[in-house]
Amino acid sequence: MTSRKPDEPLARNSRLRLVRPRSLATARRAATTRRTRPAPRPPEGTPPRAELARQARLVLADAVRIARWAAAPRGPQPGPRAATAPPSSASATGSSDASAPSATTAEQAAAALDLTPERVRAGWDRARLAGLVELHGATVRPGWRLQAWDRDDSAVLRGWVALLDAWSLVHPAPEGVAPGAVAEVVEAVPQVLSLLQLSQGPVLVPVLLDLLGQRVDELREERCEVPGDGAPAQPAPPAERLPALLDWALEGLAEVGALTLDGEDGPEGRHATLTPLGNWAVWVKLEQICVAAQSPAGNIEQSAADMLRGCARLTPGPARDEYRAWLAARPLAGAVAELLAAARGEDALLRGLAFEALRVVGAPAEAEVRAAVAEPSLRPYALLWLAEYEGTDPDDAQEVLTREEATWLWVDTAAAVADHGESELLVRHLDSAVQGTVPALLEEVRAVGHPRTVQVLVALAAAHPDPALAKAVRRAAFQVHTGTV
Repeated sequence: MTSRKPDEPLARNSRLRLVRPRSLATARRAATTRRTRPAPRPPEGTPPRAELARQARLVLADAVRIARWAAAPRGPQPGPRAATAPPSSASATGSSDASAPSATTAEQAAAALDLTPERVRAGWDRARLAGLVELHGATVRPGWRLQAWDRDDSAVLRGWVALLDAWSLVHPAPEGVAPGAVAEVVEAVPQVLSLLQLSQGPVLVPVLLDLLGQRVDELREERCEVPGDGAPAQPAPPAERLPALLDWALEGLAEVGALTLDGEDGPEGRHATLTPLGNWAVWVKLEQICVAAQSPAGNIEQSAADMLRGCARLTPGPARDEYRAWLAARPLAGAVAELLAAARGEDALLRGLAFEALRVVGAPAEAEVRAAVAEPSLRPYALLWLAEYEGTDPDDAQEVLTREEATWLWVDTAAAVADHGESELLVRHLDSAVQGTVPALLEEVRAVGHPRTVQVLVALAAAHPDPALAKAVRRAAFQVHTGTV
């Protein structure tokens, strides 16, 4: 620093790269001793990925056509980008968070694509849930998966899995059923799918009903909801509604291509069979859980905060595997809420890691991340997440931040480094600032009002080898602490 010319920038092509956990994983050498595990192979008979992607493209064929029509520029006529009608499909567990096509728009799309308006509405829902389109106010944009649809089998399969995860939004729940009963069935469905996957063939619906009833009873026992004021507990939903709810779940899963239902008029009644896509997806989720259970980290049963702390010492690839396994073991909506709660805490390292885990979630987390933009402590992270989600290169995503937001993020990242990193890393972090000079950086850091500013400046002053710069940083810390200029 002593050899730098007075007007020379702190760093060329300055980026806030340290917001990414790969820069905050200060003990990577520990990851080199991590036991390796050979790449697992799908069950015998599973089609190649190219064939699975072909089947996923067939399931989402209407959705892709509608997404491309909706995202195409077409002059001033109203399209789904200006639609304001209520969502066309929703369940008691939730609903779409953006507008569905109006009647006029659906008719326009139906005429253009030779589809019925009902298929247009269904395809529009699927396009949104699979991440093929993104709504930004009154504007429809093609999602990155749509742009990669014809060339990237992984993008196709991820889009279909996102649709599978949202199956309860595709098929409306039966009327007159309490939302709590619907939520219980949604939470119990993974066990039903696991039985189908392990059976490697058709399973009679009565067998699935027995399993569903047992799992729902377990969930109710785990909650053990006893009011603290002595009032009687709310009665559990009647068991006689479970057959209808199981039918709803199986039909919803069949609609997204995860299973088939056959034998309605046969002597043994109906039976369900996983499709190759469904069998592969369930195997992937089970494998993710097994990886977490067998790994040294073993974070599957931990809270979000403890899981993130366990992943802090991992390199990006193993960390993403842990995120996926942790997410696969719990309802997605609750997992997203728990990650954001961890991000709101005082540990800046967990804030960055939580948004890395949310990157693994993808489209289902979009609404919650957009809401987080309104929270000052989460805003920079949420803006970067959204920029990358919308297709911006990670190295260019920082351009969406204002100077003040970038400075706030620099301080927050420095706090994470000071708490969990090494002095050398904190000194290097100085060169990632967007300001051109140290005085400019210190001035803007003082003005941004981050609650950890004093601690960060004190730690930086203690770590920096340049006495003159360390003195300037200590003076800035004192001024922030005392409120003087």
